[in-house]
Amino acid sequence: MKTIKTLIISFLALSGLQLSAQTADEVINKNIDAMGGKEKLATLKSVKMSGTMSVQGTDISLTLTKVHLTGMRMDIEAMGTSNYQLANNAKGWIFMPVMGMDSPKEMDADQYKTSINQMDVQGNLFNYKEKGTTVELVGKEMVDGSEANKIKTTFKNGESATYFIDTKTNRKQNADGYWFAYSMTNSQGTIIYDKIETNVPVDEKIFSN
Repeated sequence: MKTIKTLIISFLALSGLQLSAQTADEVINKNIDAMGGKEKLATLKSVKMSGTMSVQGTDISLTLTKVHLTGMRMDIEAMGTSNYQLANNAKGWIFMPVMGMDSPKEMDADQYKTSINQMDVQGNLFNYKEKGTTVELVGKEMVDGSEANKIKTTFKNGESATYFIDTKTNRKQNADGYWFAYSMTNSQGTIIYDKIETNVPVDEKIFSN
C-alpha cells in the first residue's frame, strides 16, 4: 500500500499554534512557550506516542518511540500484520509485510535523513539555530479551514520540512506537564493519539534491527 509507505517515511512531528507574529522567531518562541517553555522542553528526553489512523478505510495502530537524538522506532499494526520503521545514529531499517516484504531492508539515504530529523523529541524548532537549522516564515495558509503560519525549515543535513502553526490544534498536557498535539492531520488522514508518555525508560536495542 503506497499510501501507508508514504505515511511512514514522511511521518514528522509536532503541529503548532497559530499566532499573528511577524517573524519566524516570534512564531517559534510563542509556540515553544505554549508547549511548556524552554526549560521544560529541555528536560524532555524520551517520548512514546500511541494512537490510530484510518488510511483508505483501513484502521492502523501506531506507536512511535523516540529517545532524544539517539533513535526512533515506529510500530504499525495494519491488516493483521506487524510493521516497523526504525533508525539509530548509524543506520535505519524498514519492515513492511503489509506491502509484501518478507524481510527488513536498510533505508536508502533519503529515508534515513528523514528519520534522523525525527529523533529530536524536543522539537526541530527548539534551539534550531544551535542545531544548524535555518527557518523562514513564508506567509500564511488555510489548513483544514483555519489560518496558519507557514514556516519552512532546512536542516543541517540538507533535508527540509514545512510547519503549519495553527491555533486550533488539539493540544493537551500529559501527566508529566508537557504539552502535545493529540491529533495531527496530514495528506493521508488524521492521527489521533490516545496516550503520550514522556521520559519513559527505553531499551535502546529497539533502535537496531
